[in-house]
Amino acid sequence: MAQIDLHPSVSPLQPGQLLARGVARHLVSHGFACVEELLPTRGLRVDVMALGPKGEIWVVECKSSRADFTSDAKWQGYLEWADRFFWAVDQDFPTELLPDETGLIIADGYGGEIIRMGPESKLAPARRKAMVQKFAVHAARRLHLLRDPDMLPEWD
Repeated sequence: MAQIDLHPSVSPLQPGQLLARGVARHLVSHGFACVEELLPTRGLRVDVMALGPKGEIWVVECKSSRADFTSDAKWQGYLEWADRFFWAVDQDFPTELLPDETGLIIADGYGGEIIRMGPESKLAPARRKAMVQKFAVHAARRLHLLRDPDMLPEWD
């Protein structure tokens, strides 16, 4: 997948970042708000977390290659942080590698399509409240960095 040059001061997007952008575009068309690279807990970073119009929380892990998928030993740890879990891959990815009991999105840098809905496993109310708050804080901090790119983030 080709890299896209955004601006001279911005690094080109990597393949997984392009998938995340396409996933976010698709989910936004379904009424979701999305953030990338959110840390639900120490040691875990989800590629895309989406907050739906009814408060549902989805996690999407973007895999750009077979090696990227086979080297991921943490993905099952993401399941307890969302109502639904999905893989996002491009059209050339060998999808038979992906567990059948997970959701599947085929995407590229410009959009995507849900091929298989991830099974629902509703979050407990306290976990949902904590995740919505993390989502909001993460989104607000990202917005702040866009307005003030010279600010050094002290929260990471």
